[in-house]
Amino acid sequence: MYSILFLAASSFLFCYLLTPLVTVGSRRLGLLDHALGRRKVHEIALPRTGGVAIVVACFGAVALLLLSPLNGAARVDLSLALNLLPAVAGIFALGLVDDILGLNANEKLVGQVVASYLAYMGGVHITGFVGYTMPEWTSLPLTIAWLTLCSNAFNLIDGMDGLAAGVGLFATLTTLSAALLSNHMALALATAPLLGALVAFLRFNFNPASIFLGDCGSLTVGFLLGCFGAIWSQKSATLVGMAAPLMALAVPLLDTGIAVARRFLRRQPVFSPDRNHLHHRLLERGFSTRKVAIILYAACGVAAAFALLQSMPNNRFSGLLLIIFCVAAWIGILFAGYVEFDTARHLVLTGTFRHIVGAKVFAGDFEKKIAAAATPLDYWAAVRDVGHELECAHVRMELRGAVFEERNVKREREQLATIRIPLSPNEYVNFTYPAASMQHAVTISSIVEVLQRMLARRKPSVVPSRVRETPGHDVRAVEVVGS
Repeated sequence: MYSILFLAASSFLFCYLLTPLVTVGSRRLGLLDHALGRRKVHEIALPRTGGVAIVVACFGAVALLLLSPLNGAARVDLSLALNLLPAVAGIFALGLVDDILGLNANEKLVGQVVASYLAYMGGVHITGFVGYTMPEWTSLPLTIAWLTLCSNAFNLIDGMDGLAAGVGLFATLTTLSAALLSNHMALALATAPLLGALVAFLRFNFNPASIFLGDCGSLTVGFLLGCFGAIWSQKSATLVGMAAPLMALAVPLLDTGIAVARRFLRRQPVFSPDRNHLHHRLLERGFSTRKVAIILYAACGVAAAFALLQSMPNNRFSGLLLIIFCVAAWIGILFAGYVEFDTARHLVLTGTFRHIVGAKVFAGDFEKKIAAAATPLDYWAAVRDVGHELECAHVRMELRGAVFEERNVKREREQLATIRIPLSPNEYVNFTYPAASMQHAVTISSIVEVLQRMLARRKPSVVPSRVRETPGHDVRAVEVVGS
């Protein structure tokens, strides 16, 4: 226990003394984060190399303990911390190069994969999930994917004074507490330096900040916490394994997942920057920078409590805790007010989503019929089937001088809407359908592109002129072919 306190205290002292020096050095070298771009919320240029102070402080604390009499007397187990040194040095160097020179997404991804592989060689393995042991060959790709995800999650959430450092502090404290509860001293000793460094750094990074983490800081903190989470899961006393580390890192991981999902729904590039992260949404709701940080700190505190309860020995309520946590997370997402998810939820609850799926299937069948059509009568047969399917009051088509029309007398008494699909300057299809039906509008919209595209490729031949009228009680169909 004294070794843990020594590591945390010495790392705190190192970081507290180093951060002002790094701030001055970064300003002289011009390593500043300018207030440019839509994602930026600060107004002045600030140093972006705060990670230097954190990493040097952590390394310095470990080195000091190794050289101190305390190490020899207590035989401290620093094996985990030492095994992680090459991987941490690699991810830190990657972030520092990005801060100084700038790297593209592919270059950063390659560097993260290499660092993750070094961590895997150092003993960081993910072997299972939610109680299931994965095949041995999946351990390496799962570990690399997890560490890369954690690194980028903290990199994405580092968009506001004190946010990434504070979130990292809560996650580190949670991991340290879980390690102490499970008597995992190697993990506790590895997390203690990061805890002390983040506490000290937050003194300079909280609003109004004088320095930012930068990529060298956010990538390293996220990477380290990913490593700690994987090791934590190996010693988990519950069947859910990775659930507790996932809860501890819930805020940055949720922010990343939401970013990917909403960009997918908007059909935007997944890696494109924007101003719609959790902290941006809260700022737009009128909260100040400090209040946003405190709100997200509170969310981290709740997640930490769930994570610690989840990791308790002989926990018989793991499943219930997981369900409650997921409900709480969903409520938090709704509070952030994402229009994309509100729209998706509305589509599902109102049945519109099923209408869209049905419309796509119907459009696929319609395309097959149009592809097989050779004459205007063939095209009309396919269009008329659409009218029957949707119970249209009136369907009319003009194609190559031929006019086709069908009416439903009963339907004409309802409130109707008409959509006109132009096929060429003198050719069209009209559908008149019940105005209140969402399904009709969705289905007709889905066949517009099919009809226009297929007819552009193939022009049907004109059949001899004739007129055919089919009388009926409810339906009167008239087909006039030829001019």
